[in-house]
Amino acid sequence: MPDQVQPSVIAPSFIVFDVNETLLDLSGLEPLFVRLFGEARALQDWFNQLLLYAQSVTLAGLYVAFPQLGAGTLRMLGETRGIAIETSDLNELRARMRDLAPHDDVVPALQRLRGAGLRLVTLSNSAPDPQGGPLERSGLDVHFERMFSVDAVHRYKPAPETYRHVAAALDVAPGELCLVAAHGWDTIGAQAAGWMAALVQRPGHAALRLPGVPQPEIVSNGLSGVADQIIRRRL
Repeated sequence: MPDQVQPSVIAPSFIVFDVNETLLDLSGLEPLFVRLFGEARALQDWFNQLLLYAQSVTLAGLYVAFPQLGAGTLRMLGETRGIAIETSDLNELRARMRDLAPHDDVVPALQRLRGAGLRLVTLSNSAPDPQGGPLERSGLDVHFERMFSVDAVHRYKPAPETYRHVAAALDVAPGELCLVAAHGWDTIGAQAAGWMAALVQRPGHAALRLPGVPQPEIVSNGLSGVADQIIRRRL
């Protein structure tokens, strides 16, 4: 679909990026899922379940760090398909997660946004990795002033505490923040917290168009289109 923008909304000061799927290409995990389950689409089944259970433990008042939750979800998926998940498989999952590469449109878009004077940070469900996460290992970290994790508040997105934590840490009003994400549930959470939102429609993702559900101010099929619309607001 064509890029969409609501021109009445003011330009934000900070652009806050989701990480997994928005910046990082999960296809780097496919070889593991093809080996274990015989099909690449098992990757998306796993990731969808991982997000579901991340939100479930938050709603239940619990917290398990994202790497452990990812490992448990992989074991669960294996059990439903009658496939034993070994420790070596979990180690491979962690290693591949650390080495995920960015989508091709990410670095040019980040460079353009920084060149336009925008301040960039990240907000991820992933916990900090003492061995260096994929942002550091891919070199993407140099584009961001700060990298936030829900691990600081032990609540997964789209819980409001995650967005409030970022606004408080940056000492800005919610309206000065814009979330860029590939997930509609994430943009809904950010907008409910008073932020702007831009949805990157990576393959398999679209906005939830329902009355009473906030719609992202910007919708684009790629990060370059999101960057175009954000920069246009500053002119």
